[in-house]
Amino acid sequence: MKITVTKSDLTNAISIVSKAVSTKSTMTILECILIDARGQDIRLLGNDMELGIETVIPGTMEEKGMIAVDAAIFSAIVRKLPEEEVHLNVVGETIGIRCGKARFTIPGRDGRDFTRLPEIDKVDGINVSEYTLRDLINKTIFSISDNDSNKMMTGELLEIQDGFLKLVSLDGHRISIRRVELNGSYNNRRVVIPGKTMSDISKILGGDMEKQVSIFFTPKHVLFEFDSTTVVSRLIDGEYFRIEQMLSSDYETKITVNRKEILDCIDRATLLVKEGDKKPIILSLSEGNVEIKIRTTLGSMDEVVECTRTGRDMMIGFNPKFLVDALRAIDDEEVDIYFVNPKAPCFIRDAGENYNYVVLPVNFTTVD
Repeated sequence: MKITVTKSDLTNAISIVSKAVSTKSTMTILECILIDARGQDIRLLGNDMELGIETVIPGTMEEKGMIAVDAAIFSAIVRKLPEEEVHLNVVGETIGIRCGKARFTIPGRDGRDFTRLPEIDKVDGINVSEYTLRDLINKTIFSISDNDSNKMMTGELLEIQDGFLKLVSLDGHRISIRRVELNGSYNNRRVVIPGKTMSDISKILGGDMEKQVSIFFTPKHVLFEFDSTTVVSRLIDGEYFRIEQMLSSDYETKITVNRKEILDCIDRATLLVKEGDKKPIILSLSEGNVEIKIRTTLGSMDEVVECTRTGRDMMIGFNPKFLVDALRAIDDEEVDIYFVNPKAPCFIRDAGENYNYVVLPVNFTTVD
């Protein structure tokens, strides 16, 4: 195999497919990137058997072929090359890398040992813009759990229902829900996609409103196709939580408040929270304002933010990070926050139900 590509194209392609390269595997082939130049295109592929990513890069082929190379060393070498054309020359199971005056020779693996992406029929899918998908992921992904003891919480629910696309994540302390209307008519569907897959996709997507992402489904896999990249991920087996039962339309108190003002106030309060500290912020809801207080070993803070309130006075405690994450994910100038009682979750949602963030309260009697 003899091919020539630009350093920038190769660096970008390696960055994309490396997200699917295993770093902790007893199978060394899973720690490799496949370079496949046997067809009309030059393709790079990473596959850790749970997530597979393939991307096409422009270049010229003098001789066709393929080889698998260790992702870590190949990536490190390419990053350090000068900004010139990169010439890759494979002889047997050795790959030569030439760029400017730099010359490297590293061992490779037979490309036939590399596991390809599973074949997926592209007949049952949806289309959504890159911008929309990335926005939905970024505004929900922070609520997934990083604890594998409950596999379902480490994924995101992707639901298609009645012409809407909805993403849902939860970690036992909060729920993040985003939905958007789709262009076109699609079959209703409900799948759970690993959080790592969704996070990686959001990092790869360019965020262009005009470019489309095609998403296809099988009982075991989901496929994302956009630009020159294909991502195939296993789904998480099982039935997702019935979140409808966790959402309430009843409330005792509602406040309407400037999003940035209350976000900035709570953000300031977190300056007094050490990592691992479970001290909550206290929200005292009264007519015309919400008083926000916190007291930790680092000090105390007390600040008032104006609001419009309906319902009764209330005092309720929260983990400040959870409120900050939710408020940062909202673009509206003002937000409506609904409270049931000091022991029940609060709901930050809009009238059109395009977003709904649910945060469980914490016991604030622990405040000194």
